Amino acid sequence: MVRLRFGLRHLRRQNSKRTISQLHHLTTTLPTTTLPTRMDLEFNKNEDQLKQLTFQLRQKLQRVALGGGEKRIAAHKAKGKLTARERIAYLLDEGRDQVEIAAFAGEGMYQAEGGCPSGGVVVMMGYVKGRQCVVVANDATVKAGAWFPITAKKNLRAQEISIENKLPIIYLVDSAGVFLPMQDEIFPDKEHFGRMFRNNAVMSGMGIVQLAAIMGPCVAGGAYLPIMSDEAMIVDGTGSVFLAGSYLVKSAIGETIDNETLGGASTHSEISGVTDYKFKDDQECLDHIRNIFDKMGELPRAGFNRAAAVLPALEQKEIYGTLPSDRAKPYDMMQIINRLIDNSEFEPYKDLYGQTLICGLARIDGWAVGIVANQRKIVKSKKTGMQMGGVIYSDSADKAARFIMNCNQKRIPLVFLHDVSGFMVGSQSEHGGIIKDGAKMVNAMANSVVPKFTVIIGNSYGAGNYAMCGKAYDPRLIVAWPTAQLAVMSGAAAANTLLQIQVATLKAKGEVITPEAEKELLDRIKARYEEQLSPYYAAARLWVDAIIDPLETRKVISMGIEAANHAPIEKAYNVGVIQV
Repeated sequence: MVRLRFGLRHLRRQNSKRTISQLHHLTTTLPTTTLPTRMDLEFNKNEDQLKQLTFQLRQKLQRVALGGGEKRIAAHKAKGKLTARERIAYLLDEGRDQVEIAAFAGEGMYQAEGGCPSGGVVVMMGYVKGRQCVVVANDATVKAGAWFPITAKKNLRAQEISIENKLPIIYLVDSAGVFLPMQDEIFPDKEHFGRMFRNNAVMSGMGIVQLAAIMGPCVAGGAYLPIMSDEAMIVDGTGSVFLAGSYLVKSAIGETIDNETLGGASTHSEISGVTDYKFKDDQECLDHIRNIFDKMGELPRAGFNRAAAVLPALEQKEIYGTLPSDRAKPYDMMQIINRLIDNSEFEPYKDLYGQTLICGLARIDGWAVGIVANQRKIVKSKKTGMQMGGVIYSDSADKAARFIMNCNQKRIPLVFLHDVSGFMVGSQSEHGGIIKDGAKMVNAMANSVVPKFTVIIGNSYGAGNYAMCGKAYDPRLIVAWPTAQLAVMSGAAAANTLLQIQVATLKAKGEVITPEAEKELLDRIKARYEEQLSPYYAAARLWVDAIIDPLETRKVISMGIEAANHAPIEKAYNVGVIQV
């Protein structure tokens, strides 16, 4: 009766005219648990911790946004140039949503070389003249925009987003080229520097619009990037493009020439014809890009279903207090889902079966989505008894595989919400065929033709990460909350395993390990492993595209589906041979 009254009040608020049968369905899908009170000490503790983590996130983002630091920014602007972030802000439509990709690329890496904040390049998904696009801007305040290994990886990720979603891409070039001391890690391999230019050619063949603005140096192999784009523009006085700069020309062939005469704006706009347009400053150049976007035609869409967007019926900010500060503590994932989805309305699939995975349909910012989420509370199966939250059992893997296939059949994008410890182990699970059922889920997910989006809320360990569409399984976007942990297993489990290995090795050498020495060794192992569990460690290496405030989740998923809607599904869904 409590559930029915809740449904009736909700319907009156919405001035709905649903039938009694529709009302009965609604009462099974609306949240039934009571809202936490502000006097709930545990809620307040959870809220304080997650708010503190999001505050730290904002601070880190502000630091990263400074690039090479205030002194280098001042020197850059003294040349009459906008910074990479100023260029992007000027170019993109004011007031529209944006998603920054890989802001923490290179975080904590290359310390001996002075660091490489944000990988020395800024990548943003946003809108120009109302048209969604990807913008890639070299940050010349970071090592003169030179390419580190992580820079190449980040640029390739930007191109991958453009290719998968058939989004136009804009390159704002201001780079000294490859960082020579690390050339062996960036130049020769398949996923290194040269892959960018291969992608330029492939993307052009696919009909993906590529525009490039040469707003600073553009040297050596990097010179091909703007010139292999559809149109190249150059800023007079600051932009230059050449295969070899004046010093290298002097040493190679003995010719004495300055860089401006060698490859400046006038040279390439009036003599060589390498560039298509010349502009007096950054702003005029960016205005021209906006004018081009203003006249571009429309292309076919995928046709994903979207209704009018509605905010969740439950307060989104209560996510802060709902997610436990103790990651080992059970909680009801539906309390999170109901604060992410439109009107807090969820249509569960097989909700009484395979309960450690929640599967069902909902809308996020109007877009129809199929949600696969780890249930973190302890549940009871009539077949196997109690099941631990956050663990994938045979029945839940079987259910998820079928649901994923159904979403592909119906052309509904998939959203995966991670808080997973892995698959269930032990004789009962092995005898029950957990590997077979897990393989079925991985197969159904890996072969999906609908776009997939992954949000790592808490734990994302081992094969659970794989089955829930980790980075290796081509999610269109993969983001993490500040509470995320990503590794082959939990810190405690890994540390104890590594400790046993190291102790056994030392004992084999005849060394005696005291309890004190063993504890010291365990603490060192745990500290090192805990650092690797951090979402910032993952973001630095582009294992996730971004770390976000939980309240940004709806925006990221919505923009991701909007981007995916630009790319019609051309491949038939086929899971191949599947274990049954």
